[in-house]
Amino acid sequence: MKPIHRLMTLGVALACMTVSAGADARPARTETVTFLPDTVTVLRNPLNGWVMYLGRTWDADFWDTTKPPYDAMPTSEGTTVRVSDYVGTAYIRTAWSMLEPTEGNYAWRDPDSRIAKLFKACTDRGLRLAFRIVVDGRDQGQNTPMYVIDAGAEYFTDGKGNHKSPYPEDPVFQAKYGKFLKAFAEDFNDPDKVDFIDAYGLGKWGESHGMIYKDDRNKKAVFDWLTKLYSETFTKIPLIINYHRLVGDGNKDSWGPVSPDTEDLLDMAIDRGYSLRHDAFGMTGYYQDWEKEFCREWNFKRPVIMEGGWITAAHHRYWIDPCGKYRQGHAEDVRRGEFEAAKEARVNMMDFRINDETRSWFGDSFDLVKRFVAEGGYRLYPDKIVFPGKVKAGSVMTVSHRWNNMGWGYCPNNIPQWNYRYKVAFALMDDSGRIVRTWVDPKAEPSVWLKGTPVSYISEFGTDGIPAGTYTLVTGIVDTTKDNVPGISLALDREVLTDDGWAMISKITVK
Repeated sequence: MKPIHRLMTLGVALACMTVSAGADARPARTETVTFLPDTVTVLRNPLNGWVMYLGRTWDADFWDTTKPPYDAMPTSEGTTVRVSDYVGTAYIRTAWSMLEPTEGNYAWRDPDSRIAKLFKACTDRGLRLAFRIVVDGRDQGQNTPMYVIDAGAEYFTDGKGNHKSPYPEDPVFQAKYGKFLKAFAEDFNDPDKVDFIDAYGLGKWGESHGMIYKDDRNKKAVFDWLTKLYSETFTKIPLIINYHRLVGDGNKDSWGPVSPDTEDLLDMAIDRGYSLRHDAFGMTGYYQDWEKEFCREWNFKRPVIMEGGWITAAHHRYWIDPCGKYRQGHAEDVRRGEFEAAKEARVNMMDFRINDETRSWFGDSFDLVKRFVAEGGYRLYPDKIVFPGKVKAGSVMTVSHRWNNMGWGYCPNNIPQWNYRYKVAFALMDDSGRIVRTWVDPKAEPSVWLKGTPVSYISEFGTDGIPAGTYTLVTGIVDTTKDNVPGISLALDREVLTDDGWAMISKITVK
């Protein structure tokens, strides 16, 4: 079956009539176009789809040097694919000291630095970047630049006297970190470059737990300082917080009963524009009922990003997971557990963590990789549009249109950083491909389109000043901050889409 089917009707559609100014109320001839969705193509939409993680010490040529190569990844179907063809975002979880090794020496601004070359290797492939900037060095190395310690910041170590990490309430640390973040935002507070930023980065692995304070009573003050700093510094890209049950807590084991102030702290971050992620999907001893319930409360209000918890090819003994479903030597069991947990949480993004886990997704569970492309996150398209085949210039043209979301997540147009920037629009395109008139529909809101619930609209557009002639009526979801060009890729067959992303509906005559 072809992915598009057009049904042309010559009857009367009272809900979609054209009435010329000053004319009688006879209904105009209308046409109906129906579309079938594309369920296969990887759509690189913002805050959606697979995220590829980069190793802390990788070089820009990692596409070929990792084993197996990211540009020749074997799959469980016997094929070989490029990992970058399945992702839209490259996630760099890196140390502050790698980004600013000495004060004011911002490595990403040096095109010859390793980190700048790594960024470019991803953006050259059309990938957006995402970040977590880690400060605590207990398990990883000297994540905080030594100039901060040398300037007098009080610190703790990894227990062996190594890897000095500042106390998060220390004023020297806060001043230096604030200065660094503002410099980083000068270049990366840009939604064209960056999909999101993990806007906390403290604690073990930067996951917002296992904190060490000079005084545990400073927990809330530190959380308030840091979330305010990020929200005031990164105003254009989505901010992410780990909905950990011990967020910001000084529990040295990093786990235990939910802290009584956790929800208050998370609500503080969400009120400041934060969205959600969790780093232990598939770990059923960690991702429990509290996490599930908290996530449900925010479904379709804030997007959710997942990270798998188990490392199947390393030191984690995933087969002891309390769910009892993971067999030793069967990483595909973990992949399925992560997928099912992600579906339950309605996540927008799933992860290909560094090499071994990425190899496992493609080599053990390629069917789930493709299922998330088809079913996960958001996947938007119009399935029915009714419009007049002819319209008189100066009249009001009425269009009826219905929109669908095939994904289990949602298009987070409502988050503060996006501020409803994406809108449904219709336009007339001439034979040269030039858009001669664009109409934006303020009522059609992508963030309310949920799986299994099509939403219909009736829109009226003025046609004053349009020269007589034959045009192609097109539709799309445009970015209103960029002169109303298409900003969200539609889940429609490429044959019906222009190079700019408009969906071609039909010819229409202006008299």
